Amino acid sequence: MTGVALSLERLRAGYGEGLVLDGLDLCLPRGRITAIVGANACGKSTLLRAMSRLLPPKSGRVLLDGADIHAVAPRRLARRLGFLPQSPAAPEGITVLDLVSRGRHPHQGLFGRWRGADERAVAEALRLTGTGDLAERPVEDLSGGQRQRVWIAMALAQRTDILLLDEPTTFLDINHQVEVLDLLTDLNRARGTTIVMVLHDLNLAARYADLLVTMADGRIHASGPPETVLTEPMLRAVFGLSARIVADPVTGKPMMIPIGRHGARSCDAEDAMEMDS
Repeated sequence: MTGVALSLERLRAGYGEGLVLDGLDLCLPRGRITAIVGANACGKSTLLRAMSRLLPPKSGRVLLDGADIHAVAPRRLARRLGFLPQSPAAPEGITVLDLVSRGRHPHQGLFGRWRGADERAVAEALRLTGTGDLAERPVEDLSGGQRQRVWIAMALAQRTDILLLDEPTTFLDINHQVEVLDLLTDLNRARGTTIVMVLHDLNLAARYADLLVTMADGRIHASGPPETVLTEPMLRAVFGLSARIVADPVTGKPMMIPIGRHGARSCDAEDAMEMDS
């Protein structure tokens, strides 16, 4: 599957009179995984909100399959594009099963008739996220990590061609972070789902993404394969970070190792180790 799923043309967007995104041009490939990274407050979440049509542009356009996203009918858009924001809020007292089932609303008819396809989609989403045993529990009673997996289950139940996820690994320990990213990769490979996600962990972003996009001050700093984007000069320019780039011993993808002021071995320590050997 080739082509462009979403594209931005000179996109400018913000809140009130404030401008956050300033003239973005970007093409997101269909059927691939894109990770967006950048320092805090650089515009990553605002970009996802603009791409999901929740935030209208001040100028420029967001295109879905070449058409202005604001010209697409709401129900048709909900069948094509799913969005999981950074801190979603669940209605008070709603159970996990009811919340995940809401992902099927765009696929139901005028009278909201529940079908076998809806049942199967919800059951699969619960199974894939390991939340089936939580189905009857109120969402408000869950831990942060459990709640995040339930929201991801709702997004999976929607079964859209494109999934936008704002920090989907928030609140998850490292084991569950890897499980979620593996799950999204399985979804991408099995169904060709286009995945666009904001991530904080640069090494996980480089490991899982086909396209890595870096942002700084509301603009695109660089985009391309992780091998060309995750570089020492980029880390200095975007994050103000001194680091070394090495090959991930598991995947061969680039891996960032921050230097810091206290983590590096001193020359004396290295000399002592060499003398002992």
